[in-house]
Amino acid sequence: MTRTRPALPMILAAWTLMAGAAGAQEAPAAKDNITAARHENGRYYTADDVPTFNIAKDGTVDWMTYSGFRRYHSECHVCHGPEGEGSSYAPALKKSAITMDYYDFVEVVTNGRKKVNVAENSVMPAFGQNANVMCYLDDIYTYLKARGADALPRGRPGKKEPKSDAIRDTESDCLGH
Repeated sequence: MTRTRPALPMILAAWTLMAGAAGAQEAPAAKDNITAARHENGRYYTADDVPTFNIAKDGTVDWMTYSGFRRYHSECHVCHGPEGEGSSYAPALKKSAITMDYYDFVEVVTNGRKKVNVAENSVMPAFGQNANVMCYLDDIYTYLKARGADALPRGRPGKKEPKSDAIRDTESDCLGH
């Protein structure tokens, strides 16, 4: 006696496969938050007008990335470790500048963040009133982004672009000089 399989399960399986293939669409491409699309007065921006870094083939970094190295190591590395690598006290930040939305980054640095529960105890203080952070926040962000993209090695950048007059004026205004 020959047993036949019921046709309904096979038909449903084939239909499911065909429906999945027909409905499959390419996932939207992730936004490029690294590549400089434009340059303005010594600053580099992505296509979405988010600050980014520019490193020439000879290793020369843009002024903001160089300044970000200096500012990060004067204000942030105490908790977050050298070069954005993290510490036993606070998380690494170099990948956050790549994965975290720029405006969320600004929000956390400005207003702080508190995550306290049974699994974690993480407190980032607010730096919104600290001119040594806020006047250089984009610099710090671009430095961390360059580190997170592995475009900038550890250590002080050896070569830098000159500081533009526009950056100098903005800095002076922010610091109240």
